[in-house]
Amino acid sequence: MTEKINIVWLKRDLRISDHQPLKEAENLGLNYIIIYCFEPTQISHFDYSLRHQQFIFQSILDMNEKLKKYNRKVYVFDEDAETVFDYLISKYTIKNIFSYQESGTLKSWKRDKKISKLLNKNNIEWTEFENQAVIRGSNNRIGWDKYWYGYANSQIIKNEYSKNSFILEKTPYDFKNQKYPKLNNYPKEFQPAGESYASKYLDSFIQRRYENYNKHISLPEKSRISCGRISTYLSWGNISVRQVFQKVKNSQKYLMNKRAFNSFLIRLKWRSHFIQKFEVDCSYEHTCINRGYEKMEYDNNDFLLDMWKKGETGFPLVDASMKCLIVTGWLNFRMRAMLVSFLCHYLNQDWKRGVYHLAKLFLDYEPGIHYTQFQMQAGVTGINSIRVYNPVKQSYEKDTDGAFIKKWIPELKEINSELIHEPWKLTNIDLENKQIPKQYNNPVIATNFKKSIVRAKLWSLRKDSIVKEESKRLLRIHVRSKKRS
Repeated sequence: MTEKINIVWLKRDLRISDHQPLKEAENLGLNYIIIYCFEPTQISHFDYSLRHQQFIFQSILDMNEKLKKYNRKVYVFDEDAETVFDYLISKYTIKNIFSYQESGTLKSWKRDKKISKLLNKNNIEWTEFENQAVIRGSNNRIGWDKYWYGYANSQIIKNEYSKNSFILEKTPYDFKNQKYPKLNNYPKEFQPAGESYASKYLDSFIQRRYENYNKHISLPEKSRISCGRISTYLSWGNISVRQVFQKVKNSQKYLMNKRAFNSFLIRLKWRSHFIQKFEVDCSYEHTCINRGYEKMEYDNNDFLLDMWKKGETGFPLVDASMKCLIVTGWLNFRMRAMLVSFLCHYLNQDWKRGVYHLAKLFLDYEPGIHYTQFQMQAGVTGINSIRVYNPVKQSYEKDTDGAFIKKWIPELKEINSELIHEPWKLTNIDLENKQIPKQYNNPVIATNFKKSIVRAKLWSLRKDSIVKEESKRLLRIHVRSKKRS
């Protein structure tokens, strides 16, 4: 007779505290294993990159360090979850699978459907716990705000672990470190991964970094210190929304500066709001939220797209933002919005042509936030204001002394602060003497723009009958009506 076991399947929940599936597995008293699958089918998707794998792997190492004293670990597999489960079913009597629900892409949703079919066929109970106050299957926002705050204030799960005596036998799909040497070579420019660092970053924000939160949130350089910087940890589940909310609210510092902390907590709630949007319809990954905007026409120039991707457009703040993102994996919200706005509104490119590029670069990539926010900034929702960020104006306002630009485009470091935002105004002699890259003398588009042509087209489409009907539909689903709440 084969051994009876339970399984905890990790996805975007890489922590050992405030973890309901792990709690449930412990409570049942049956031997259980914790698994994570680096799934080739998921990894091959357009949104996935090496940096995501690196962060995940380092997070698992952190978990294993914490679990070591209980003789437990996360078993890592180099294969699709369906194949792994099928193999484990053939070797053991699996009673239960525990995991969190995942508000992922259509690809992960289809994967989960296959897993469900496999487990049902083998009479295995799969319990998926609700994740981070995102309600599965909800088609409106009635009572959602109250629900979110209920979750945020609810008791944090205290995970305790028994000493493990069960060892999983080797499988054909065991992860081999030597096959993925780059996963061990974690770039020092990235935020350090794992639950331990999630706590450290949150603590440092609460103790001192919060002071300039509101003041510096939109500044590309200073925001790197003054923002919470926990988005990556939330995205991969190194820390829960509930843990963040309560640690902030219960801190002594909260009473000293409610304005800064409340601004931070509002954005924490908005994070769940956008994920909830995506949970309603994961087709937002590749289809306009407002389907009426599918008829929008763009230039879709490959050269312009390539220059944007490389950070060589000739607009200093745009290029510095992209280069910073390529190296570090993080950028503040205003600069992210400007990158999307510049791509769509000034370069006249379809948002779909740039959405995967940024998904791969964001270390804190979260599908539910990424695709909904990208479309919001592209102006194709029909229910949000169309924000067009003039890259020159943003440069003067947000990087006044050019410190951020000079850091990421060192070729411009000798240009004074009056001209660094518009280097094309330099004389030919200055350009030659300072060896300025050619794109800053001749940007990819004209620099004398007053308005975005695309913006006018977007506003014009708002009068379209399909756009109007779609807007009404979206308001019914995603907007919290006071009359209905």
